[in-house]
Amino acid sequence: MQNYRKSSHATYDLKYHVIWIIKYRKPVLAGKIAERTRELIRMVCKNNEVEILSGHVSKDHIHILVSAPPHLSVSKVVQYIKGYSSIKLLMENKELNKQFWGQHTWA
Repeated sequence: MQNYRKSSHATYDLKYHVIWIIKYRKPVLAGKIAERTRELIRMVCKNNEVEILSGHVSKDHIHILVSAPPHLSVSKVVQYIKGYSSIKLLMENKELNKQFWGQHTWA
């Protein structure tokens, strides 16, 4: 029972392995864009009480293993991460706007 997380009404150990790719598999996640993506994902997870167990940012895709509370569905966790990081990356990096029109970074 050491690895279980607790909330006010539940004891849980829910883990999800989530993988998503960059639109058109363009290799843009390198250097400071990759570091900023990692920071944004950590920030969103911290704000939603989602614990990142492991993760990897490649040039054209992202792998993360997360432990989420039971009141958050997997789709909501992914929606929060992809939505916030996409908006922030496109606002901060104007060179990405030329490659990804229509505010769509993730596939």
